[in-house]
Amino acid sequence: MTKMGFGDLKNASGQAALNQFLVDRSYIEGYTPSQADVVVFKAMSGAPKAELFNALRWYNQIKSYSSQFDSLPGVKKALGEYGPSGTAAPAAKDDDSDDFDCFGSDDSDDDDSTPVKIVAKKPAKVVIQKSSILFDVKPCDDETKLSDIEKAVRAIEKDGLKWGASKSVPICYGIEKLQILCTVEDAKVSVQDLEDEIEEMEIVQSVDIAAFNKI
Repeated sequence: MTKMGFGDLKNASGQAALNQFLVDRSYIEGYTPSQADVVVFKAMSGAPKAELFNALRWYNQIKSYSSQFDSLPGVKKALGEYGPSGTAAPAAKDDDSDDFDCFGSDDSDDDDSTPVKIVAKKPAKVVIQKSSILFDVKPCDDETKLSDIEKAVRAIEKDGLKWGASKSVPICYGIEKLQILCTVEDAKVSVQDLEDEIEEMEIVQSVDIAAFNKI
């Protein structure tokens, strides 16, 4: 496919293209913030209008990572390398399925024993439904280290669960909370059970879902 890009992200048409692109995506590439998001974010002159809900939601979330831009994963590419794709080239013809004439003549003396080739259909692609969740995890007191909380949270392992980026966010009076991102396969992982498991930890005061997006 040929990348078309978003165009000029400082004007309405470019931001509208970004908003449409993010209808079923949480990030520009993949399931966690990356250098792709940084490139697109920096190409904008400010937050999109409120009616561009998907673009505004993405903009505010990436802005919260501004202090960690240099440490986000991925390799920066040109702005035009990101965004909507062009029309895919037509698939090559299958020689085994073309050129078969059910009513054509048979040059082998009308031998009815000639087998008819049956082309099997390819099985339908199974789409795995996933969700991206950003948790706010508050410590039980001001002496609890966020690094200990993060270590305990990441120690939770489930089939269909993948932990992503994290950061500390000030609350008040020198106390900070942990924000940590994860991706789950909806059919395998219960978000409520995952939230309860974190909240049951002795070093955790409370857990909130700061952002929830279907992928």
